[in-house]
Amino acid sequence: MRAVLRSLSCLVFTGTVIGGVLAAGPVAAAGAAVTGGTTTCSGTLKAPGVLTGTHGAVVVKGACEVNAGPAVVRGDVTVSPGSVLAAAFGLHNSSLTVKGNVLVRAGAVALLGCDPADFACIDDPNMNNPTLSSHATVGLDLRSNQPLGVIVHNFAVGGDVIQTGGGGGVNCNPQGFFKLFQSPVFSAYETGSVGGDVRISSVHSCWMGLARLHVGNTVVLHANLLADPDAIEILANDITGNLICRGNSRTWDSSEGGSTGLFPRIPEPNTVGRNRKGQCVLNSPTKPGDPPGPGPF
Repeated sequence: MRAVLRSLSCLVFTGTVIGGVLAAGPVAAAGAAVTGGTTTCSGTLKAPGVLTGTHGAVVVKGACEVNAGPAVVRGDVTVSPGSVLAAAFGLHNSSLTVKGNVLVRAGAVALLGCDPADFACIDDPNMNNPTLSSHATVGLDLRSNQPLGVIVHNFAVGGDVIQTGGGGGVNCNPQGFFKLFQSPVFSAYETGSVGGDVRISSVHSCWMGLARLHVGNTVVLHANLLADPDAIEILANDITGNLICRGNSRTWDSSEGGSTGLFPRIPEPNTVGRNRKGQCVLNSPTKPGDPPGPGPF
């Protein structure tokens, strides 16, 4: 499943399917100059608001994208219930820097960061061989409560990453924003750094992945139920503290090696500074019928 989702942007975000969030070019920018107070970035999926320049705080209502240059927010960014924030564009030196928190509310989607290896930028002119990238920076925490999905690549979070609940249910049906490109609902955190903890709990969705993260403290995954048997993929992370996995539908420290099915699998073990606990103690099976282990997860 992860191999399909890694190329999701290449397959879908072509700029020709639908306007707005999928458009390659910027629409009218909201607040390009330096502003204080709170800026509202609002629009629809066909005509989103565009965030650029420097702002005190930002509230996203409806659809908002960062595709017209750098956007800097001195305080928090709040993605309102049911809204979409897309900051995965590489043209025009587009990037999102938030010095406070990013707060993703119920039913909302946050799409932050892009790079050629993991998730091509939405506006990359060559999707077959992407070259663009956009770095997302969050000074404090990235917190989501009952979101539909959180998809983050090429990023740095100074504090904690916390995702609680949401996900659209234990199924792989396209829902909400994901219907635009007929994708199952998922959350992914790939190729980035987190200064504090990563804590993900009670997410009911199709698929989830954590890959190539440097985590300054502990990773906890608790009571997450995923419909895809290939989830949760926890791959090649460097974790300073503990790795704790309890009550999840399944955990893997390997990725699928073929085009179909769970097996064969390619081991991508994690580096853990302290203890592995629960489901993430022994490496996951690499062949059908194998037990876990004997190596570390």
